[in-house]
Amino acid sequence: MTSVSIAVFLVGMAVVLAVAIFVAAPLFGAPETTAAAEVPSERDRWERQKRQALAAIKETELDHQMGKLSDEDFARMRDRFEGQALDALAALDAASPGTTGRGGRRG
Repeated sequence: MTSVSIAVFLVGMAVVLAVAIFVAAPLFGAPETTAAAEVPSERDRWERQKRQALAAIKETELDHQMGKLSDEDFARMRDRFEGQALDALAALDAASPGTTGRGGRRG
């Protein structure tokens, strides 16, 4: 019976080794390139700035309505965030193909 026990042991070890190789194989392979690793384009950067500025305007308005901001602080912050949003919109408009700088051409 010892020869059967040795055979079962060897088969078990072979299964464990096969599973270990299957599980560990991705760790030793070539790294995959992901979209997150790509450098964002200039357009993506301006789009993000526009979204953030508009969200900041909404948050500032809410804070003002709740009494957390004085009228002066609200006006100053809103002007700053509107300027950021307008800068982003102007950059996006300038980068868009086929536009005249005033909302685009109509054909």
